[in-house]
Amino acid sequence: MVLDYKITEENNIQVLMLSGELIDKNQATDLVKSIDELLEQGKAKLIIDLSDLKYMNSSGLNVLIQLLTKTRTNGGESVIFNVSKKVNDLLVITKLNTLFKVADSKEAAIKLLI
Repeated sequence: MVLDYKITEENNIQVLMLSGELIDKNQATDLVKSIDELLEQGKAKLIIDLSDLKYMNSSGLNVLIQLLTKTRTNGGESVIFNVSKKVNDLLVITKLNTLFKVADSKEAAIKLLI
């Protein structure tokens, strides 16, 4: 299965919806390029919806860390939400749950950025 993504904007916040599998950083080349273009426009607030992400491995985590780093470097922030139990377990095991802001819903994620 491949990675698919969609970016929309809500309240001046970029909403990134990931679906499929994130298991290879090469899958995310277009995604990272799209985020870079948004950051160049000064759009550095990002919430990432993981509800349709079926599987993610360490390469996928690396992509999320890259997005988080890019937004913070540009004076913004990233929040992930709708995290599945499998992905949450991966975040806990790697202790990345302390690095990311995690919300239960889109509304809660937006509140963390307003």
